[in-house]
Amino acid sequence: QVQLVQSGGGLVQPGASLRLSCAASGRSFSGYTVGWFRQAPGKERDFVAAISWSDGNIHYANSLKGRFTISRDKAKNTVYLHMNNLEPEDTAVYFCAAAAGRLILSSRPNTRAYPFWGQGTQVTVSS
Repeated sequence: QVQLVQSGGGLVQPGASLRLSCAASGRSFSGYTVGWFRQAPGKERDFVAAISWSDGNIHYANSLKGRFTISRDKAKNTVYLHMNNLEPEDTAVYFCAAAAGRLILSSRPNTRAYPFWGQGTQVTVSS
């Protein structure tokens, strides 16, 4: 099974930008769907974005589309989440996740569709 290694979290001020990384360890993301989720204290784990590795097809949560960008670097076997104009409400633990195959659109926001998960990284937005 693929192992996911996350990096890039931290403490930033409102309005700042931050890029999170999710690297595949041991094997590539070839044929996978890779997603980002976040979980704020006391809340459920929510979908952020997903990308199909093979064709680059992207799916965003409606509330985040326009501020967050998901991308992939095939040479580095890495998926990124670039977050712009961060707000205190974005404070959460961010997780990357992967599923073998190209998930259909309706399955991409579902945490149960992703068997493999990264360790999570804290993003805190505070003045």
